[in-house]
Amino acid sequence: MSFRLSNNLLGILNFVTFLLSIPILVAGIWLSRKAITECERFLDKPIIIVGVFLMVISLAGFVGACCHVKWFLWLYLVVMLILIVLGIAGTIFAFVVTNKGAGRVLSGKGYKEYRLGDYSNWLQKRVGDENNWFKIKSCLVDSKVCTEFHNQHINESVTGFYKVLLSSIQSGCCKPSNDCQFTFLGPTNWTKGNGVFINNTDCNTWSNDLGTLCFNCQACKAGFIDNLKSSWKKVMVVNIIFLVCLIIVYSVGCCAFSNSRKSKS
Repeated sequence: MSFRLSNNLLGILNFVTFLLSIPILVAGIWLSRKAITECERFLDKPIIIVGVFLMVISLAGFVGACCHVKWFLWLYLVVMLILIVLGIAGTIFAFVVTNKGAGRVLSGKGYKEYRLGDYSNWLQKRVGDENNWFKIKSCLVDSKVCTEFHNQHINESVTGFYKVLLSSIQSGCCKPSNDCQFTFLGPTNWTKGNGVFINNTDCNTWSNDLGTLCFNCQACKAGFIDNLKSSWKKVMVVNIIFLVCLIIVYSVGCCAFSNSRKSKS
């Protein structure tokens, strides 16, 4: 690849990245000022960091390529190489921790149930941490996932309800476990028996209050992890595409850097 072509192509790619970083940074700043819920506040700092990082690294690549600043190009390539290595490591790690665990099929039920112990120890520890779960639970409550579930199935008969296909979060957080053998009165309204549920502590944790339900249950954490698994698998596909793009840009950058050194010699 010629000196002019590689530098121009690298400059264009980084200019586009710089333009993309502006709305990301603006969105993060807006969210930090307008955020009301714990869930929204949880997202603002990572978005701002990503926006600033993309802006700085794209500027370094743009200046290095278009102004022929070899030091900037060298720094840009080092950061890109670190990103590629971290991206590959992150993809492998995500595959390993999401490879274990799945919902359990129930006889005569359209939905599955979830057990925290079925999933990887790393995910169990992160999700089960008291501070982390408080933030996650706040997000789930704020999203009104169980309120919508209640409104959607309010007129279901017990037979119809048992045939409904539920998401992992709906199954784990919005209804009691099948182990409890509660009497169905409504999707979020169940009558408890008088027994002590030794085999499943979630039965004693359950509440018919819409703000509580089974958000403190182990099944809710398991349902969240299962939902997280599905999301991470989609992210892994995007991450692989992103890595391919990074490697292409890195290769163009290497050509530009090599050509820059040759032009100086």
